Amino acid sequence: MKTVAVLFMFVGVATAFAPASRVTSQNILRSTVEEVTEAVVGDGPELTGTEPASEVPNVFERYVGAVDYRGKEFKFDPLKLSENYHPFQGWFRECELRHGRTAMLAVLGFIATDYFRLPGEMYSFEAIPKTIDAHDALLKTGPMYQLALWIGLFDIVVTAPAVQAMGEGEREPGDFAWMFFAPKSEEGFDKKRESELLNGRLAMIAVGGIATQSIIGGHGFPYLL
Repeated sequence: MKTVAVLFMFVGVATAFAPASRVTSQNILRSTVEEVTEAVVGDGPELTGTEPASEVPNVFERYVGAVDYRGKEFKFDPLKLSENYHPFQGWFRECELRHGRTAMLAVLGFIATDYFRLPGEMYSFEAIPKTIDAHDALLKTGPMYQLALWIGLFDIVVTAPAVQAMGEGEREPGDFAWMFFAPKSEEGFDKKRESELLNGRLAMIAVGGIATQSIIGGHGFPYLL
């Protein structure tokens, strides 16, 4: 994380000017790590990173989603990230949900633009015959920079406070309070969350396959060679 790296750099600078009798680099480093971890983890179970595996919160019990497409139990963490970096379990889930939601929109957008385009010459089929060419073409004409600007503003105005709230225990990962169609029962809500995760995971694989097939085959939907 860039933020952690910058904090560690300032730790080194601060240590160089600190009286050795009152403060040590080890104490500063420990304090910095604790502050960063608290910002991400929040008021959850206090963890030092040295607990035995048996005392680490099980991510598959802490969060929904440990199922496959048959609805059977499926605990997939081959790199043991949830165990080795357990203070960041909430952040991992936040990232998974954000990427899954973006990928679902991306799949829909990829297919839709093979048939429909926004008004304007720069978006027309004559200017951009294939959806896969839109990125480079729109970099030259400017809209991609506008998109980057709006995404950056969204991350500053919405994402950053949301992650802070998650770290303080005021918000679940991925929760933006859009509960318009949420089931009323806890069981139904968990089922809906599992569906979102499964669809998001499939979409992340699908959008990679769509982009690859588009480049290799040069065809639009259904992206067959």
